[in-house]
Amino acid sequence: MTGPAGTVLETVVREEWGRLTSLLLARYRRLDLVEDALGDAVEAAARRWTADGTPDNPSAWLLTTARRRVIDRVRAESMAHRKAPLLVTDAERSQERQAAMADPGGLVEDDRLRLVLMCTHPALAPEAASALALRLVLGVSTHDIARLFLVSEPTAAARITRAKKKIVAAGIPFAVPAAEVLPERLDTVAQTAYLAFTAGYAPGSGPDLLRADLAGEAIRLARVVVDLCPDEPAPVALLALMLLQHSRRDARVDADGRLVLLADQDRRRWRRDEIDEALGLLAGPVLTGPVSPLAASYVVQARIAAEHATAASAKDTRWDRIVDLYDLLLQLVPSPSARLARAVAVAEASGPGPGLAALDGIEAVGSHRVAAVRAELLARSGDTVAARTAYAEAIAACHNDTERAHLVERQQALPDAGGDRSTG
Repeated sequence: MTGPAGTVLETVVREEWGRLTSLLLARYRRLDLVEDALGDAVEAAARRWTADGTPDNPSAWLLTTARRRVIDRVRAESMAHRKAPLLVTDAERSQERQAAMADPGGLVEDDRLRLVLMCTHPALAPEAASALALRLVLGVSTHDIARLFLVSEPTAAARITRAKKKIVAAGIPFAVPAAEVLPERLDTVAQTAYLAFTAGYAPGSGPDLLRADLAGEAIRLARVVVDLCPDEPAPVALLALMLLQHSRRDARVDADGRLVLLADQDRRRWRRDEIDEALGLLAGPVLTGPVSPLAASYVVQARIAAEHATAASAKDTRWDRIVDLYDLLLQLVPSPSARLARAVAVAEASGPGPGLAALDGIEAVGSHRVAAVRAELLARSGDTVAARTAYAEAIAACHNDTERAHLVERQQALPDAGGDRSTG
C-alpha cells in the first residue's frame, strides 16, 4: 500500500498498535483473537482506505473493525460448541463498553500496564517476555528487537512467537498481579521499559534519528510502576536515567533533521525541569541504601548521564569521572555497548590512541557503532586511509537514514590520502 493512505496506516500501526491491543484485550481477554482481529483490520484498511480515502479517525476505524472481527470469531466458535446464546451475548455486551474509546483517560494507562505485566509473567523467560512486550505493547519492529538483543531477526521472531503461544496455552491473565508478587516482575518490566527507551533513541532502521513518542511511552510506563511501588529502587533509578537522557531530545537534531553530536548540542535546549527531577530521584532515600545489581547498573548509568547534564559546557565535562563510572558499570553488567561507551570516554579523557586501544575486542552483532567510533578515532589520530575504510564499514551496516547521512558526511569531510599524517 502506497500513497497518503499508506503513510497514515503505517503511522497508526506503529504508534497505536499497543494501545489498540490493550483496549481490545481488556474486553475480550484472548490474545490470539485480538492479534488476529487487528491483523485483519489492518488488511481491510489497506484495501478500503485506498479506495474510499482515509477515515477522520483512523485508529477508531481500526478498533471498530477489529472488534467486529472478534465478535464474528466468537460467534463462530460459540456455534461450533453449541453455546451461541451465552457467548454471543457476552461478546455483544462487551461492545457497549467501547464508549470508553472516546475518552480512555486512565483506562489506557492501566490497560497498557496490564499488557506489559502479562507479557512479563514469570512463566516466560525474561528475554522472551521483554521481546514480546516491545513488539506487542510498544510496536517496536522485529528487526529492531533483534538488534537490541544482539540476535538474528529470525531468532527474535521465533522468540516472540513462542512467547505468544505460551500465553495462550497457559491462560496467562491480562491483569495486574497481587501487591505481594508485583515486585517479582518489576526487574523485567524495568528492563522492557529501558529497551523500549533505547529503541526510541537508537532506532536501527527507518528515517527517524529518534522516536520521542516511544521513549516518552517508556518513561510513562516507568512512572506508573514507580507510582505503584515507590520504594522499589530499580524503577526509581531507571526513571532518573531515562529522564536525564530524554531531557536532551530537542537538541539532538537540527532544523534540517541532521544529527547533532553531544559536544555540539545547544545546552539551552535541554529540559532543565526533567534534569532537576532526575537529580532529585538520584539523591532520594530509595537509592541511598543497598540495591539489586540491576538497580545499581541504572544508578551508575544515571550518574554518567548526570555528569553530562550538569556540565556547563562540553569542555567542562569530567571525562575522568565518566571513565571510572563505566569501569564500575562493567563490573555490574558487562556488555559490548558499555565497553563501547567506555572507549569513547577514554578517548575524550586521554586521546584517540587510548580510545582505539579500548575498542579492541568489542563485537556488536548487527550494529554499525563500533566501526563508526573506530572511524572517528582513526580520523582524529590522522590515519585517514583507515578511517575511510572504517566509515565505509559503518555506512554499510547502518540502516538508519539520518545516522547514515551523518556517517557519509563525516567520511566525505576526510582529507584526501595525500594529507594522511599517518604515513611518512
